[in-house]
Amino acid sequence: MAKISIIIPCYFNEENIPVTTEVLVENELRFPQGTQIEYVLVDDGSKDGTWQTLQDFRAKYPQKDIKIIKLAGNVGSHNAILAGMHFATGDCNVFIAADLQDPPELIPQMFEYWQKGIRLVIANRTDREDSFFQKVFANTYHYLMRKLALKNVPRGGFDLILFDRAIKDEIIKMNEKNTNILYLMTWLNYEYVNIPYVRKKREIGKSRWTLKKKIKLFIDSFVSFSFFPIRLISVTGLILGFIALLYGLFLLIAKLAGKIDLTGWTSLMLVLLFVSSFQMVSLGILGEYIWRTLDATRNRPNFVIDKVEENQS
Repeated sequence: MAKISIIIPCYFNEENIPVTTEVLVENELRFPQGTQIEYVLVDDGSKDGTWQTLQDFRAKYPQKDIKIIKLAGNVGSHNAILAGMHFATGDCNVFIAADLQDPPELIPQMFEYWQKGIRLVIANRTDREDSFFQKVFANTYHYLMRKLALKNVPRGGFDLILFDRAIKDEIIKMNEKNTNILYLMTWLNYEYVNIPYVRKKREIGKSRWTLKKKIKLFIDSFVSFSFFPIRLISVTGLILGFIALLYGLFLLIAKLAGKIDLTGWTSLMLVLLFVSSFQMVSLGILGEYIWRTLDATRNRPNFVIDKVEENQS
């Protein structure tokens, strides 16, 4: 009998968890008979009643295979997923958010593909029931990632993904820091099946996915999977150097011809300010790469486990 582990990172989700877990339990009827289902729920340092709600879920279904993990502090959803992967024991695994914006009813269909030998199954968003600005930010992010970093990712991005144990083991072995775990799975270059869906609007609770966290993920993703920012610095530097050479030749020829007076400093200051700003931006981009290299060499853990409670079916 095959076993699937459902990994759910939770952060300030005390209102969502009772509803989400009931939907997931009802969803078990859609799986083939005999399928073993393991729930791995990770409390990512929540300061509300999330942990107590997880304990209530575990106590309500003592016969089910449920593991709840409490992290010592908030480390972000991607590290929380990684923590869940360490405790998942399924033949395949699926990640789903706790807010029900991604449809759990797709998981049995994804599981069927895995049974046919597909190691990676992605449910990608064709549209989102979000605000205009959320759509713009998300679509821009995924477009740039597809265009400049990982060309094999599906259009529209994805949050719901099923992956084989072999992929899980590879991700754990890599133990990358400041990365996008989901895109890291596509980076492994396994062929995948794509299932399109429309992401629903959040109905319960308030999202903690702040603009600051979105920007960090944007930077982490590009630094992890693309050298484009560094290449852009080199290309821009060459272009500016070429322009400076042409401008210098123009000034020299104009001066020799007696057509201009070079005693002014306004144009010189503008050029200096422009070049200086470019240099500062360049140093900032290089600093992002260097800092992440330093963070990786320190080899600090991506997460710290506070406590683990589990049922054994």
